Amino acid sequence: MFEGSMATPTEVPAYDIHELQPRRTRHAVLIPVINEGERLLNQLRGMEFLAGKGDIIIGDGGSSDTSGDPAALRSFPVRTLLVKTGPGKLSAQMRMLLDYAVKEGYEGFVFIDGNGKDGVEAIPAFFQALDQGFDYIQGSRYRPGGEEINTPWDRRLAVTLLHAPLISLAARFRYTDTTNGFRALSRRVVLDPRVQPFRDVFDTYNLHYYLSVRIPRLGFRVKELPVRRVYPAAGALPSKIGGTKAKLRILKLLLLAVLGRYNPK
Repeated sequence: MFEGSMATPTEVPAYDIHELQPRRTRHAVLIPVINEGERLLNQLRGMEFLAGKGDIIIGDGGSSDTSGDPAALRSFPVRTLLVKTGPGKLSAQMRMLLDYAVKEGYEGFVFIDGNGKDGVEAIPAFFQALDQGFDYIQGSRYRPGGEEINTPWDRRLAVTLLHAPLISLAARFRYTDTTNGFRALSRRVVLDPRVQPFRDVFDTYNLHYYLSVRIPRLGFRVKELPVRRVYPAAGALPSKIGGTKAKLRILKLLLLAVLGRYNPK
């Protein structure tokens, strides 16, 4: 069990641990990936400036490429590779990453995608916000100082007209970019028995949505920070969400989070 209530669930998928370097920092950068290949490696090359500032931990969801190969990552600034062997998708990877990082004693956790879309230069600002006592920090391309490039029109409309307004209403905090996976959590909020992120019900994208609503409703300190998000000008989008069926599934998960269906009983 973690600190806090002994009744707090700790449901985490099984995973293998490949520690490549010792722990060096207070905060960790958590990167969930699956089959990101060269996109991930290019991103890691751009994250070398984080040495001594934030340890990088990769959570692989079952890749068939180098994303889950510890030998391929040894020459990059990666502290640990976790390879999920149990069930679940993105939210299961997030639970795996948080489980390991909490047990390793990190005080703050910055999530960022591993597909190269996000401006990694913003990561130190998330560390600073954690050090200032904020418990949940959401990255936003729509905040002053943020930047979006080549965002698909349907995604922009979905975020600005549906996703962000619904979550903002339920959270009682005005968000501008609730689908952005670039965000941070404090150790305090992760272990609070009123939050309970370590539950098997969080499987796909619903943990992101739930945390966005639940944390501000509990009175924790929340803020947005400007970030950069760049989609490729041509070719396939680096995204795991595609097709009408998947988008309807996302809408269902969003509504469940907004209605408080994931709140601990």
